[in-house]
Order: sequence, then C-alpha cells, then structure tokens
Amino acid sequence: MMKSSRLYHMVLAGVLCAVGIVVPMFMPRIVLGPMSFTLASHVAVFLGMFISPAVAVAVCIGTTLGFFLTTPAIIALRAASHIVFAAIGAFYLKKHPDTIEKPVASTIFNFVIALMHAAA
Repeated sequence: MMKSSRLYHMVLAGVLCAVGIVVPMFMPRIVLGPMSFTLASHVAVFLGMFISPAVAVAVCIGTTLGFFLTTPAIIALRAASHIVFAAIGAFYLKKHPDTIEKPVASTIFNFVIALMHAAA
C-alpha cells in the first residue's frame, strides 16, 4: 500500500507540474519591472500543498521551470521562492489537516502564508 501511495503522489506531482508549466505559457500576464502577475500561476502550488510537502516542493520546482521557459530569469527566480511558503504551508497542513475546516484558523493560515510569500 505504501508503494502505491507514493506512486499516486508522484503522478499527482507530475500532473500539477504540467499544469504549472502550461499556465505561464498561455495565461495572461502583467509585467511591471521585476514583478509579474500571471493569472492562475499559484493554483498548482496550492493544490500541491494539500497533498504533501514533497508534492508541494516538486510542483514549485516544476512551475519554476515553466517560468524559466517563458519569462526573464528574475521572474523565474521569484517563482522559485514559492518553495519557502509552499513547504512550510504543506508541513503545517499535514500536521493540522483540520485548519481548512475552521474559518478563523483558515484565515490566519492564509494570512501567514501570504506574508511568507510576500517576504520571499
């Protein structure tokens, strides 16, 4: 059963990486200096956080590769910084899976993740 679960997570990570690579290629993007805002660019990373820390980190690496293919290096490196908040958030969600079911805890979690994202 353990091997099947790891395979399942690997497949989910692969699918989310594919989504993360395709999103910056086709979604609308607003570029202002070193910043860029790509519609739906965080979806794959957030979904990976709910699966496991390893999947979250793998998806961050995959989405970073997608940005390296389609944007200047500075923007792609900003995508690499997602590893910080995604790993921490995924570890927290793994330890406290009921966080999302509690409105106050969920709001606090989202606020802290947003601060980490901004800081990175």
